[in-house]
Amino acid sequence: MKTLALFRHAKSDWSDARARDFDRPLNERGIKGAQVMGRFIRDGGWRFDRLLASPAVRVAETIEQASTAWGHGFPVEWDRRIYLASSATLMDLLREVEGDPASILMVGHNPSLEDLIFDLVPDDGSSPLRDMVEQKFPTATFAVLELDIDRWPDIDENCARLVALTRPRDLDPALGPVLID
Repeated sequence: MKTLALFRHAKSDWSDARARDFDRPLNERGIKGAQVMGRFIRDGGWRFDRLLASPAVRVAETIEQASTAWGHGFPVEWDRRIYLASSATLMDLLREVEGDPASILMVGHNPSLEDLIFDLVPDDGSSPLRDMVEQKFPTATFAVLELDIDRWPDIDENCARLVALTRPRDLDPALGPVLID
């Protein structure tokens, strides 16, 4: 059994239309969302043997803000392949993990993270959490999957159960969707 946690970067700033997508930082709501999720992860007792992350600015800032709120820094393994990856690329990256970590936290982007959930968790109607992901996997969402594998090279479609899914708005309604009248 392996554990894979997925953490989508927090809300990013779109105010500079000239900024490259890769270089967009977090906005104020994103900073707050990352901090709220960092405290949630800490309070939930989640622990990870490895942290794999996209090197995009908004991911790095999400990790920084969440780690500060968590009160614990982590050595991060930056991998540019996570940025703009397909689900297949993320699975390949996980298959290549060296050593035998029991748990991995991957911090990255959509649509690849939600697509990875769709590929790993069977679409058989037995997972209400998977159904929630089908509706939306918003920024700063944290998901935990239990994989029925003994080694990371064995990861494949339909090998997981989605056991936890938490969105920032679940913890602070002010971090929910902005409704326009």
